[in-house]
Amino acid sequence: MSKKNTKYIFVTGGVTSSLGKGIVSASLGLLLKSRGFNVTIQKLDPYINIDPGTLNPYEHGECYVTEDGAETDLDLGHYERYLDAPTSQNNNVTTGKIYQTVIEKERKGDFLGKTVQVIPHITNEIKRRIKILSKQNYDIIITEIGGTVGDIESLPYIETVRQLKWELGENNSMVIHLTLLPYLASSGELKTKPSQHSVRQLMESGIMADVLVCRTEHKIPKDQRAKLAQFCNVPLDNVIECKDLDTIYEVPMYLQKQNFDDVVLKELDLKSDKEADLKNWKNFLKKFQNPKKSIEIALVGKYVSLQDSYISIAEAFKHAGADLETEVKVRWVYSGDITAENIKDTLKDIDGILVAPGFGDRGIEGKILTAQFARENKIPMLGICLGMQIMTIEFARNVLGHAKANSMEFDTATPDPVISLMEEQKNVVDKGGTMRLGAWKCALKNGSKLAEIYGSKNISERHRHRYEFNSDYLADFEKNGFLATGTNPETGLVEALEMPGHPFYVGVQYHPEYKSTVATPHPLFRAFIKACTQK
Repeated sequence: MSKKNTKYIFVTGGVTSSLGKGIVSASLGLLLKSRGFNVTIQKLDPYINIDPGTLNPYEHGECYVTEDGAETDLDLGHYERYLDAPTSQNNNVTTGKIYQTVIEKERKGDFLGKTVQVIPHITNEIKRRIKILSKQNYDIIITEIGGTVGDIESLPYIETVRQLKWELGENNSMVIHLTLLPYLASSGELKTKPSQHSVRQLMESGIMADVLVCRTEHKIPKDQRAKLAQFCNVPLDNVIECKDLDTIYEVPMYLQKQNFDDVVLKELDLKSDKEADLKNWKNFLKKFQNPKKSIEIALVGKYVSLQDSYISIAEAFKHAGADLETEVKVRWVYSGDITAENIKDTLKDIDGILVAPGFGDRGIEGKILTAQFARENKIPMLGICLGMQIMTIEFARNVLGHAKANSMEFDTATPDPVISLMEEQKNVVDKGGTMRLGAWKCALKNGSKLAEIYGSKNISERHRHRYEFNSDYLADFEKNGFLATGTNPETGLVEALEMPGHPFYVGVQYHPEYKSTVATPHPLFRAFIKACTQK
């Protein structure tokens, strides 16, 4: 079988960061996939961290985890949710990884006698990382470059794009530049000048934008669109409006109405007889925007003031909620504020509770009180990762009578370490990339709620944690009605706990939210929301 001629799309941003390059890239990926092309999306991040695994979620939002165990940028979650296809460690590259690889090669003597420089050594490594995905026979690789054109840290990536455009030849690559059209209320008009400057800055780096995608609060008047085309050197049809919408899931259709996919295929000299079929996507959107009922779920965590910290959970609620024609309102509750005195008021009239993942001991007691409140008041509750460990600690303290039971993460001197470190984790000093990461198998017990939810006995889910359920306490837990219904078949580690007799009291050590997409809502979220509607 002859290798495909892979085409490359580079997505850059200007004027300001956080314009939504990830959503535009994911929307374009969805449109091209629906036209019959095999597409993937990768993210190049300019920061020097090796990955976002050691970053505080307040810094960078959620850390997303791929099937192969890479800790990545949250945009990869968008890519998977839109494309309904897994990404890998090759889909997220950081400056830290680039420099680490080049320096390791230099130490080994690979560049013996040469002066190692940004050009060509760093840019060559970036090029290698961009092209690595082409070995998997993709028709189109969309590469999103983090940051903003003009940032010092983005310069090596922009230079690499310049070189690649030249090397790949005509119609084999293109640049989409995402920019902002600010609206001045005092004069009541959109301003194009920042976009003109941004495109000029790109041109100073030797790159001409092929398509301009303009983020805007208002429709772009015809004369403004013509002005942008003229001063930014792009055809009029290649000026695409990306207006603020009620939900990110409307973006693909909004772009499709402007023939975004046709514009891109023309630039890449690709033909498709297949029209973009977004029937299922539109069906999801219709149900999402026209729910028949409404519930409120308390998401109890420690990073709730930046909701991007739990973006995959929030999106999983939307996918499963739409599937059940149910609006899921989220009450964001900071666990550090919860006390025995205010918990009733804080969680008043709630239909369900999700205790979120996290690290560190801040806000832990509030989470433990929440688990007790949900268990005793028969409120549906789902605990994810640390959430499951919280349910374990609460049960050990209040049902088994181990008043000082705790996790070794929070109290190394606890007499009852119901959550502890695995042997192989005890001597780990490095914090980055040393947890149990990526997809692990889980065997579910026959007759359990989880086996019924998944409709299967053997499942695989993604992990991101270091501490585990201490199996020394397992018999005691099961004797008192908290059952381990999911275990890892190779290690015997407990993966999931559930409580028969309770409407829904399930804790899972893994992260089901990472596998929820628009096309395939996660069964566990679906079952949880269903239980909340029946409360």
